[in-house]
Amino acid sequence: MSKSVIVVGTGNAALCAALAALETGAQVTLLEKADEALAGGNTKYTAGAMRFAYNGIDDLLPLLRDPNDSRLGDTDFGSYDTEKFGDDLLGFNDGRPLSDEQQTLINTSGETMRWLASHDVKFEPIYSRQSFEKDGRHVFWGGLTLAAENEGVGLFDMELAAVERLGGKVRYNSAVTGLVMEGTRVVGVRVGDEELRADAVILASGGFEANEGMRIERMGANWKAAKVRGTPHNTGDGLVMALGIGAAEYGLFSGCHATPMDLHMADFGGLDLPPGERKNYRKICYFLGVMLNADGDRFVDEGINFRNYTYAQYGAAILEQPGQFAWQVFDSKVFDLLYGEYRFHDAHFVEAETLNALVAQLKGVDQTAALATLTAYNDAVDADVAFDPTVLDGKGTRGITPAKSNWAQKIDQGPYRAFPVTGGITFTYGGLKVDQDGSVLSDQGAKIDGLFACGEIVGGVFYAGYPGGSGLTSGAVFGRRAGYGAARA
Repeated sequence: MSKSVIVVGTGNAALCAALAALETGAQVTLLEKADEALAGGNTKYTAGAMRFAYNGIDDLLPLLRDPNDSRLGDTDFGSYDTEKFGDDLLGFNDGRPLSDEQQTLINTSGETMRWLASHDVKFEPIYSRQSFEKDGRHVFWGGLTLAAENEGVGLFDMELAAVERLGGKVRYNSAVTGLVMEGTRVVGVRVGDEELRADAVILASGGFEANEGMRIERMGANWKAAKVRGTPHNTGDGLVMALGIGAAEYGLFSGCHATPMDLHMADFGGLDLPPGERKNYRKICYFLGVMLNADGDRFVDEGINFRNYTYAQYGAAILEQPGQFAWQVFDSKVFDLLYGEYRFHDAHFVEAETLNALVAQLKGVDQTAALATLTAYNDAVDADVAFDPTVLDGKGTRGITPAKSNWAQKIDQGPYRAFPVTGGITFTYGGLKVDQDGSVLSDQGAKIDGLFACGEIVGGVFYAGYPGGSGLTSGAVFGRRAGYGAARA
């Protein structure tokens, strides 16, 4: 008799868990809190980029929907091996060694991508956001090369289709309100007054980023102001249920994936936009200019690394500034390099022909100090180094704090534009402890029989920051593992 598995959620991690369990012959039901239109958790709100280890283009071709794309012959993808992936994660660990979860993410990222491709989940190169043209070639940077066809919605659609092909069933408008126990074993879930039983339950219900009270309690008062980028349904329900039966807390509860966002966007925005526009409330080209806070000061090194490695930290840094906002300032030399999100019809900005006139429009900012900061920055730019956005070009500043380490050009060519930003939150880092089968562990270190977890609810994967594209890969890696583990339970 085949095993029965309940998966709580329908995002990327949940669908990968369902797909893995179905491969083994299990009967799988996914329970979704939202209606069909809002199913998919945070996955639909993403641009579908996935970071994984690869040695070169030969590792990428089997993953592509169109391996005959005419651009491929003029593209330098480089390589991104497991050592580099590990180094990137270590750069965000604040001195911690790689966790077991991070080692799993690194070492199984490539095989998980191949596994997805075997289920007709296909990808395409991210030419528009992860490459620059140089000497007639497309040069990729930052180790992030592929995204799901049709972005996050496409990833959801392809994974859901794969699940349904293998017989998985989805119930919408079915919020799980509790776990059903027999002794110390989880034997099912409650959906309102209904009790649903199964051999194993997989929690893939996301973090607590959409729960304002939990954000304030777990992360601090500044996070009340954070814009929620994704689904309104990730309110920590699965986490609370698991902790309520003795599961261990694990990971950095004060940490999260953040990013600079348009100050005036609405929470949960973007799902109604067409593919290619769903991330347009982000504002992540700060590395081409400078950011000023309410005191008129710069507060980060905007060019310390590629934006893939800084935007999660800098979204949080903005929330630490007075008033939880900042202005990103650019001159016309870089307008053509700014991503489409800066030309989005709903992008908020001010423009002027002179810096003085621009600064006069920076609402909420000490304008005298801001002009002095911009003047000092311009005077500090090293004019002897050439600007090159495809590499860490070393074009920095001298004699100012904070320095700008790369891509420092004078802001001296009108017209000028400034964009008001705040911090947006995508998902939280603190969660549950799971073992190598994806089983949830108790606060005594023992397995909670019948209970598994994957996705944002798993702690220990990320700490002080996040290399872009790792979140979806983590969901797939730990979802696949939990699905196999639950089916064997």
